[in-house]
Amino acid sequence: MGRFFSVSEVVQMGIQIEKNGKDFYSRVTKLAKTEKVKEAFLFLESEEEKHIKVFKEILSGVEKYEPLESYPEDYFAYLKALSENYVFTEEKMGEEVARKSKDEREAIEAGIGFEKDSILFYQEMKNLIKGETHETIDRLIDEEKKHLTKLYQLKTA
Repeated sequence: MGRFFSVSEVVQMGIQIEKNGKDFYSRVTKLAKTEKVKEAFLFLESEEEKHIKVFKEILSGVEKYEPLESYPEDYFAYLKALSENYVFTEEKMGEEVARKSKDEREAIEAGIGFEKDSILFYQEMKNLIKGETHETIDRLIDEEKKHLTKLYQLKTA
């Protein structure tokens, strides 16, 4: 069993996750019944756009980088399983999931799930990229946590 991903491929997955998040929040804004929910979805859409730019900057620094030591095959198998079970790593899935959301409540629930999955994926991503990039990934994780909190507050309001 060989490696499943290069470091740049993992970062590209991060870009795709953020693109799908942007598409998702853009589309579910139309489901918002209250101004508070609409504003939250618009804010989250703009945040995802910022994250896309950050990941593109990270990508430019890791495209030719490969970890010096080889990682155990089971770690790459774990990362592959994690990404395959995370729907937002597939192109156009943000729009598709948004289309399936019947109302703002379902959209909020879906957003909560995606933010949790993003946090987990980005925490694991740190194991594959250069140490000097960890601070940037940590900032993204912190922002995803804030998004999760915002969505949870909408859910319980």
